[in-house]
Amino acid sequence: MPDRLFKPEIGKDDLLSASTEEFLETLERADVYLPVSTEVSPVSPESRIVMHTDPRSAGADRFRLVQIRLTSIQASRKLKSLLITSPLPEDGKSTVTLNLATGLSEEGKRPVLVLEADVHRPTLIKKLGLKGWPGLTECYERGSDPMLAIRRIEPLGFYLLPAGEPVDGSNLLQSDFASQLIKGLASSSFRWILIDSPPTTPVADIIALKALADATLLVARAGKTPREAIEESTRDLGRDHIIGIILNGAEGLDRMYSKYYGYGKSEPRVKKTKPSLIEGLELNKHGR
Repeated sequence: MPDRLFKPEIGKDDLLSASTEEFLETLERADVYLPVSTEVSPVSPESRIVMHTDPRSAGADRFRLVQIRLTSIQASRKLKSLLITSPLPEDGKSTVTLNLATGLSEEGKRPVLVLEADVHRPTLIKKLGLKGWPGLTECYERGSDPMLAIRRIEPLGFYLLPAGEPVDGSNLLQSDFASQLIKGLASSSFRWILIDSPPTTPVADIIALKALADATLLVARAGKTPREAIEESTRDLGRDHIIGIILNGAEGLDRMYSKYYGYGKSEPRVKKTKPSLIEGLELNKHGR
């Protein structure tokens, strides 16, 4: 059954027959009705969405800390659209995006949208274990309305507009299409819009997306992302736009959490093929 993302003040048939420009204009008014299909994700442990699969873990606790700080900042300043990027590929930005979306949605009580803008190397559909559907790139190429490609993801509780098939995304990300879409979403009833963007290279793509977002979270991987790459990304994005840096893949806290939740009992050692997912958020000195 379709999910009601917005309150029904404009009819479904009117929306389906509207042009993109007319649809975006309606979003500037309060609460629109939009039929949204639901996709059910198996959310396997391999997805690393620890907010759902392992909520008592160290990683989930760190994400809750990030969630609390973001919510506090949102209450004190205009903050709705959040660009999530990294200096290099495979720093973990997409995994961070999915965990934050799960936490911020509060089991579906808060409308949170994940906009997958990494059209070069989209990964979210695969991470969620879903069968793909036409997304951002197909809407851009066909001239169709991307708002109607949004689906609710259960049991995680957030909404997803996927990238679609990978393309050379420079024309899309730097186009009026992307600009109008994000501005329209920002005027909608979503509480948060998390933009899973490409890494900060190529620079032109990330600068175009940065101009459309309220703030940026920068994700770096412990022991992998060179300091020079972090510094270069910071210069490109601007320190005032970076609300925080998340250190992904740090090790050492799992044992502490296992001891606490196990009341001192030793846990069996499991050979790991990947670093544990531990995150830390450091806000800049202005709290922005």
